[in-house]
Amino acid sequence: MTTNVPVRADHVPRVEAQRRSLTVLVIAQVLSGLGLAAGVTVGALLAQDMLGSTGLAGLPSAVGTAGSALAAVAVGRLSQARGRRPGLAVGYLAGAVGSGGVIVAAVAGHPVLLFLSLFLYGAGTATNLQARYAGADLAAPARRAGAVSTVLVATTLGGVAGPNLAAPTGGLAAVLGIPYLAGPFLLAGAAYALAALVLAVWLRPDPLLLARALEADPTADPTADPTADPTGAPDDAAGRPRADAARRRPGVPAGVLVMVLTQAVMVAIMTMTPVHMHDSGSGAAASGLVIAIHIGAMYLPSPLTGRLVDRHGPLAVAAASGLVLLAAGALAALAPDDSVAAYAVALALLGLGWNLGLVTGTAIITDAVPPATRARTQGWVDVSIAIAGAAGGMASGLVVEIAGYPLLAVGGGVLALAIVPVAVSAARDR
Repeated sequence: MTTNVPVRADHVPRVEAQRRSLTVLVIAQVLSGLGLAAGVTVGALLAQDMLGSTGLAGLPSAVGTAGSALAAVAVGRLSQARGRRPGLAVGYLAGAVGSGGVIVAAVAGHPVLLFLSLFLYGAGTATNLQARYAGADLAAPARRAGAVSTVLVATTLGGVAGPNLAAPTGGLAAVLGIPYLAGPFLLAGAAYALAALVLAVWLRPDPLLLARALEADPTADPTADPTADPTGAPDDAAGRPRADAARRRPGVPAGVLVMVLTQAVMVAIMTMTPVHMHDSGSGAAASGLVIAIHIGAMYLPSPLTGRLVDRHGPLAVAAASGLVLLAAGALAALAPDDSVAAYAVALALLGLGWNLGLVTGTAIITDAVPPATRARTQGWVDVSIAIAGAAGGMASGLVVEIAGYPLLAVGGGVLALAIVPVAVSAARDR
């Protein structure tokens, strides 16, 4: 049941509240980007080192993504009941606790504890993604993609810096008597904890609760049409709004499918690239640089993507994401084993394709669901995304062990092409 927290819409102008929310979210996202990078950079290598098996190297990604699925539901429900502020803060705090557990598991050499901790660590990843919805809560419909992109791009600074700190944090870990590969999780724990603190203290007024207040009292917003149904749903024969109309809009399944396919392909190729480079003789610095470029490409193009979506519509940009991911997979499959530059370009394209798909899918979902049910619906949407990522991560190690990295890369690119007919079909339904 939703808990109604009093928010006076007339006390805080919408534009001012949106500006403040974006500022706080940007700060938190920079910090969470540092936490997010740890698992991407060394998670697979840590598991490979502890388990002695390349075939299981994709398991940390799968476990972490499964944890993010559960966290997406929890964060979505808590946000629905209490608002974005407690939902996001608790999610990041869980990620910090998971990071600490990974360190303890590495010191103890305990694989079961490692995977349990990575499961909890996945809450940080889920929360990082859920924050993009908070950026769109108060945004005008024509600027929602731009607001989403602002939150996403903030992750770039931490996400790019994090992998390049793998060697320094590994050295610090060695000084402290912690295994080298667990070093980045020292940074992740601190970064996630600080992100939780920033949100808990400064994300006021809560953007989702204020959006609900504005929906309930549209006359409090000078830009709103006081006669308009805030859900945009048509009335039934008795003149009552159809509460389930938004759920039947074609945008919802299209948005989910675009983000699910994008996530599965991105996670599968990203997870095994550092392992493939390591097995080919590249060091941690080289794989860290490639992952840093990849994460930068995941988030840095967000402002441009937001403008493209706002100007040309999300479905056209979604179709482009499938083509970019195909190019990424093809290049990764053809890259020489010793070519760090080729892998860097391939993973940059992989990150760009993911960005195009995520921003467009998020805009589609946000447009289709009213504030009254938005957080809960978005939580379940992100569960689907997390499950897709878990499947991609789990399958990636097995595919590489059986058929090799090139087949994984090109297969992922071909799978991404399915986004194109999804977008075309949804465009026809509108």
